[in-house]
Amino acid sequence: MRNKFLTFGAPDIGQEEMDSVLECLKSGWIGTGPRVAEFEERFANYLNVEHVVAVSSCTAALQLSMIAANICPGDEVITTPLTFCATVNAVIHAGGVPVLADIDPQTHNICSAKIEEKITAKTKAIIPVHFAGLPCDMDIIMQIAEAHDLTVIEDCAHAIESTVGGRHCGTFGSFGCFSFYVTKNLTTAEGGMVVCKSADHAKRIKQLALHGLSSDAWRRFSDSGHKHYYVSECGFKFNMTDIQAALGLPQIRRIEERWNRRRDLWGQYDTRLQDLPLKLPYLPANQEAVRHALHLYCVQLTRDSRVSRDKFLGEMIQRKIGIGVHYLSIARHPYYQSRFGWKPADYPCADVVSESTVSLPLSPSMSNQDIDDVIVAVEEILN
Repeated sequence: MRNKFLTFGAPDIGQEEMDSVLECLKSGWIGTGPRVAEFEERFANYLNVEHVVAVSSCTAALQLSMIAANICPGDEVITTPLTFCATVNAVIHAGGVPVLADIDPQTHNICSAKIEEKITAKTKAIIPVHFAGLPCDMDIIMQIAEAHDLTVIEDCAHAIESTVGGRHCGTFGSFGCFSFYVTKNLTTAEGGMVVCKSADHAKRIKQLALHGLSSDAWRRFSDSGHKHYYVSECGFKFNMTDIQAALGLPQIRRIEERWNRRRDLWGQYDTRLQDLPLKLPYLPANQEAVRHALHLYCVQLTRDSRVSRDKFLGEMIQRKIGIGVHYLSIARHPYYQSRFGWKPADYPCADVVSESTVSLPLSPSMSNQDIDDVIVAVEEILN
């Protein structure tokens, strides 16, 4: 039995991050300012793109992207039932109508064939979610979108390092939305980023994220001279702060280092859990052609497990090991059932995964003893 609880998704925060945040605090500029601009520039360089906007969350990024894409009341937006509620909520807040297309049972990503089945005259956009960091089949999804004149908004909350043919996820559609939440591979505690193909979209999103103002606060009050602002449209309070950016800046330099550590942990899981009654997470055969971000290690309990998913969760917690569920199917939540009439049985593949999957800890902050403790605990419960 462990002495200390192993927190699921604990961030890897070191002295460099602490020094960066402290320096920001001492600078006197902690709101949206030069560090946010630097964070945007470095993240854009990592993705090899030109137009990015840092915002307060991935949820904000999704909502702003849909507004920039002119999603209007009644417009339908197709997405997956196996995602965090934020994906669907952002559609609703933007005025759209979410439509669910079931997943591929192997990859747990949205099924391309199911997308086509859901397209109507009201469909305006598709939100593919790169689940756990595994890229969706973007070639086919983009073909579908082009054939039906649909906007693609990629939910890349799990997919900072994900690539297809060397091209980063988030750069295929018109918009790519990233998360820097505390459990993500790169964290600013809270925060997000929008990648835009269009400079006009990026300009509009930047204004919408800060009340619709015509200039950033740090430019208005910097030593370049005071500038008046004008409200160009009714915006939101969705901006990132320099404190958040200061936390994230050192981590951009370590993205690949931390991905390699997660790959090592992933390999230990694969090797030592392969003989247990579990369905292990899918990995592409050619990791160079399709690169998995390795954000979540989701195992699926099989019928041979002889233990329910919820029983398994309880047993792991008793052993002081934090684990996650990614996710309950969107169709299982009472609000959506009431508002849209969704039923779990309407999305059978997502529902099976929803009821049988758990996510094991996977963080570069984990020690070799931590990973051993997790594996031993799983072995004990299933054996």
